[in-house]
Amino acid sequence: MRAAATGFLSVLVAAGPAWAEPVRVVDALGRAVVLAAPPRRIVTIFSSNTELVAALGLADRIVGIDAFTRYPPEAAAKPVVGGRLGFSVEAIAAQDPDLVVLTPARQAVHQILDALERIGVPALVLTSRTVAEVVENLRLLARATGVPERGESLAAGLDARLAAVRERVAARPCRRVVMLTGRLGNGLLLSARRDTYTGDAILRAGGCFALSGGSVPQVSPEAVFAADPDVLLLAGSADEMAELAQRPGFFAMRAVTTGHAHAVPRAEFLIPGPRTIAGIERLAGLLHPAEAP
Repeated sequence: MRAAATGFLSVLVAAGPAWAEPVRVVDALGRAVVLAAPPRRIVTIFSSNTELVAALGLADRIVGIDAFTRYPPEAAAKPVVGGRLGFSVEAIAAQDPDLVVLTPARQAVHQILDALERIGVPALVLTSRTVAEVVENLRLLARATGVPERGESLAAGLDARLAAVRERVAARPCRRVVMLTGRLGNGLLLSARRDTYTGDAILRAGGCFALSGGSVPQVSPEAVFAADPDVLLLAGSADEMAELAQRPGFFAMRAVTTGHAHAVPRAEFLIPGPRTIAGIERLAGLLHPAEAP
């Protein structure tokens, strides 16, 4: 009996120091976030943050999401705390979270960050301006949630995959690309632009921008035609790409007539998470078939 008790105490002593000290991390806004213990109830605002937490194997800790989260399925069924019209601090607080993960988009930070601080709910703000930052977010979240080794292992694996793509396309001439990501009601199109993680993903896959002035996402169809890209991409479905390719002007584009118009999954290029690395691998295969994985 004494031996068993001694063994039990040894386990406690060995395990205790892991959480004896508060967890301290610095988020994308430079805020010091202090957690007394690894959070067990996490609200993730925006699909990207849900996917990052789930990728760490912590989907069971998620207790609230935003209305647009669809993946992974086990997280998509969680209570909704907001959506297109904004986010409810009351709905967040009702889930009794010990951490809220959010991103500066759709005014989410301005709407809820100060209120969360007032009621004592820690919040971690993440940004995803580059692919490297997406991967680093995994490490940051892993430290905050008490699984640093898991996060390092996952991030290192993603870094290795990115390095393999870089090696494959390094000696290849870049393909001039236009990636369309949506349409506006006034006839303008949305395109992937420089200085975003989507633009970074295109560059890492061996592409370059056919459109000039790429800091503005809105472009006219005429600007796309004039750019005459080697490859036309649409973040969407194959059916959407087929419909676009039949529209006036698009059907005559060189990329369309030569079979270099492709649909790419929206989730891989518009949701900054681990699936973006799979998108880069896929896109490298489209842009440089001889160097495909």
